[in-house]
Amino acid sequence: MKLNTIKDVSFEGKKVLIRVDFNCPVKDGVVTDDTRINAALPTIKYLLNDGASLVVMCHFGRPKGEKKPELSVAPVCKRFAELLGQEVKLAPDVLGKETEELVASLKKGEVMMLENVRYYNEETNDDLGFAEQLAKYGDVYVNDAFGTAHRAHASTEGVTHFLPSYAGLLIEKEVKYMAPLLSNPEKPFVAIIGGSKVSSKITVLESLVKTCDTIVIGGGMAYTFLKVQGHTIGKSLLENDYLETAKSFLDKAKAKGVQVILPVDHECAEKFDENAPAIAVDGADIPGDYIGMDIGPKTIAQISAALATAKSVVWNGPMGVFEYAAFQQGTKQVAEALAKCKGTTVVGGGDSVAAINKFGLADKVSHVSTGGGASLEFLEGKTLPGIKALEK
Repeated sequence: MKLNTIKDVSFEGKKVLIRVDFNCPVKDGVVTDDTRINAALPTIKYLLNDGASLVVMCHFGRPKGEKKPELSVAPVCKRFAELLGQEVKLAPDVLGKETEELVASLKKGEVMMLENVRYYNEETNDDLGFAEQLAKYGDVYVNDAFGTAHRAHASTEGVTHFLPSYAGLLIEKEVKYMAPLLSNPEKPFVAIIGGSKVSSKITVLESLVKTCDTIVIGGGMAYTFLKVQGHTIGKSLLENDYLETAKSFLDKAKAKGVQVILPVDHECAEKFDENAPAIAVDGADIPGDYIGMDIGPKTIAQISAALATAKSVVWNGPMGVFEYAAFQQGTKQVAEALAKCKGTTVVGGGDSVAAINKFGLADKVSHVSTGGGASLEFLEGKTLPGIKALEK
């Protein structure tokens, strides 16, 4: 996959319309996690150093086409200016005379931000008329919002019909690490797929079984697979509607010679509660009144052994209820084994990213994806409209 990137052209004297993903958590008007802003700063600084002025577009929350003051991008704009170390002018709206005048007055090296693009339904409807109005704000368009690249929206896909369009450094990096996993990964290739439901991860499993040597299945979704194998799972999470799907997947993996690692021991509880004491179960079968909450030490050892020799690894989804202290060891120790892996290691998906950050290991892996839904759809082999529009 070859993209048109910002390294391909000069931005001297150009007004750049740039889409970023600054949809950060905000509490009492203050950004509480600025990871996404920091992720876009290399692109922002690159463009400014190359002589551009910037009109920044982003969304915040889900205003669903209504101008809700509580969903203004103002707190995000304030934090962005602090991190960038220069003034960022905030437009009063996305469209309108005042905003147009502000864009027109923008000088080289200056930065401004539009209000929440999702204040308009035309944004999420990928309305080409709306996209054309946005396009008038720039000479060129840059997309660095990987987190929204799976959406065909006016600010991610629509504007590419009206302006020369390029990928920012963040999108370029995401594609650089993600794309080979689907087409030509260095072997052995291990995928660790966790999370609560088979229904939300079966498509990614079906995609990865084509290129993987080993697939680890953990989290709540593992119990549906164990049930299919004839194991007892107590009161653990079960998707009855996906038993046949799980069986079909295991048959497919076996036919392809792909090793599937499922839990061989567990940490359980009598009830799903943060304060419930952990009960170790030494074996794949879970007794009748217990709920599976995490993988056990033997399973961790199996996964760690697979990671020790891996050349490529992708991790999407936790191994257990890592938010509860008593049930975090599976996810924590798998994260630690991943950090020691000498191969290329990619973490994609919201909960996996939260886990790797919680355990302070984000800087020990090759790449941590900024897009939850986008990274999942990428791994499923789906076409991401925001990326497709930037291909050479």
